[in-house]
Amino acid sequence: MSMQISRRTFTSAAAALAASALLPLTASAQSLADLKKKGKISIGMLVDFPPYGILNTSNQPDGYDADVAKLLAKEWGVTAEIVPVTGPNRIPFLLTNKVDMLIASLAITPERAKQVLFSKPYSAASIVLFGATKTAIKGPENLKGLRVGVARASTQDVAVTKAAPEGTQIRRFDDDASAMQALLSGQVDAIGCSVTVAAQIAKRAPAGQFENKFQLLQQNMAVALRPGQDEVAEAVNAFIAKNTANGELNKLYQKWLGADLPKLD
Repeated sequence: MSMQISRRTFTSAAAALAASALLPLTASAQSLADLKKKGKISIGMLVDFPPYGILNTSNQPDGYDADVAKLLAKEWGVTAEIVPVTGPNRIPFLLTNKVDMLIASLAITPERAKQVLFSKPYSAASIVLFGATKTAIKGPENLKGLRVGVARASTQDVAVTKAAPEGTQIRRFDDDASAMQALLSGQVDAIGCSVTVAAQIAKRAPAGQFENKFQLLQQNMAVALRPGQDEVAEAVNAFIAKNTANGELNKLYQKWLGADLPKLD
């Protein structure tokens, strides 16, 4: 009888051990001292979301997020180890300790805030209404009767469709490049686009021909940490506040997006 119990106990223990090996690592909170002692911070970053995250000609992570990550590491006196992540796996990478934090163009949403600890915003993706300077557009109410171009089924398509009053002629194109060309050739009076696209148009067109009319949408992005990393979050927030105030983040935003860093709440 005792042998049967012993075997049963051993079998159960072995099964439990095997099962635990298949479970993901439990998310652990690190202190700022832990990170500095390690001498490096592993930072998850998208590399397929230009100009925020890209691979450069040397196949190394680059872009606005990469520059922010390097600036943060420099201020903390550690090395930035940038780990490429994807949209779907970036939060799992953080929660299973594969990276120390995410600087990965992660928009702040209530759903995500239940999983991760967000810093204050360090960046934003802005969608604007961009049109001819000579066309008087102060707000959505002025779009009635005008031709407004958008990339079909895009974020800007949704934003323009929601904002535009009845009577607005919304013209949908296959992509941003086609909408841009339509504006340059006079086929539309304005387009809904990202500030990045707006900056590209401004460079191609004669000075003063086009301007941002009003903002349609802004998605604020934040550094993401594991729950419980309150001390690290405070240090990240101090970094963001300092480099917003001294203009360093604006310089990086100008470098990569050709526009001023939007006002971040």
